Amino acid sequence: MANITASDVNKLRQLTGVGMMDCKKALVECDGDFDKAIEFLRQKGQKMAAKRADRDANEGCVLAKTNGNIGAVIMISCETDFVATNEGFVAFTKSILDNALANGLKTKDEVMAMTIDGRAVADLITDQIGKIGEKIELAHYDIVEAPAVYSYIHPGNRMASVVGLSNAGFDEVGHNIAMQVVAMRPVALDEASVPQEVKDSELKVAIEKTKEEQVQKAVEAALKKAGINPAHVDSDDHINSNIAKGWITEEDGAKARQIKEQVAAEKAANLNEQMIQNIANGRLNKFYQENTLMNQEYIMESKVSVKDFIARTNKDLKVTGFKRLELGA
Repeated sequence: MANITASDVNKLRQLTGVGMMDCKKALVECDGDFDKAIEFLRQKGQKMAAKRADRDANEGCVLAKTNGNIGAVIMISCETDFVATNEGFVAFTKSILDNALANGLKTKDEVMAMTIDGRAVADLITDQIGKIGEKIELAHYDIVEAPAVYSYIHPGNRMASVVGLSNAGFDEVGHNIAMQVVAMRPVALDEASVPQEVKDSELKVAIEKTKEEQVQKAVEAALKKAGINPAHVDSDDHINSNIAKGWITEEDGAKARQIKEQVAAEKAANLNEQMIQNIANGRLNKFYQENTLMNQEYIMESKVSVKDFIARTNKDLKVTGFKRLELGA
């Protein structure tokens, strides 16, 4: 058996980044052969990756960067905040992002297949799993291509964005819009960019909510007319509780239940559908105002939309697109 020295263990540690005890075990198992020990540690990483495949990786590092007319945002996830904030893990994420941008890569699959120092990113991630002992994965990689691109990383590396502008020379605007995207979480660039299924879902929710409110208003008006405080009878449990406390009588409780059931049914059957549609459309417009970038209020100036700010800055300037990533979103 080879004599394994502390210097040998440290050398292997410097080569692989794996802990001292694991490096010593690898050298012992491989009789001091460094190449075999490195392969031993890689296989250990593969086994660790298989064991942790079903674990949740809800923490991680989110970074963004630009290179020429391409901006990219990346998320590499892990299991704990301790690992996510580790300098080595952040540097690992940055290395993948830097190389992906340098190679002009546009998709997550291309990044996974990319080689760094002769090894595929997929294999490097497996190495990290063996080194760190947590599930690690390339969760997202998105790009924006435009004549001018800007990035923003929120402190803590949990949120980041890239934004494209139609014209160069507006660095402050681009930076601020990238911050806007991170802070205000728009779901689309403008109303036209919102997926139809999202529009349909939001309108459906708005219609149902409006109907419920109209029925509730009718019920409350009927209860007040009968001399019953609606707040005392808003649920069966509340009615029973208030009867027990002596705040309402048994008769009032029964009367309230009857009014609620009868009036709710009558109002639901006689709703003004056009009014419901108009109110729901108003709610949908509010959704666009709050959740589409161009219609949001500009974070740097109150009562001014991003669209109006851009137009005021330069009539030919346009936001061409954006990408945003956030841990847990």
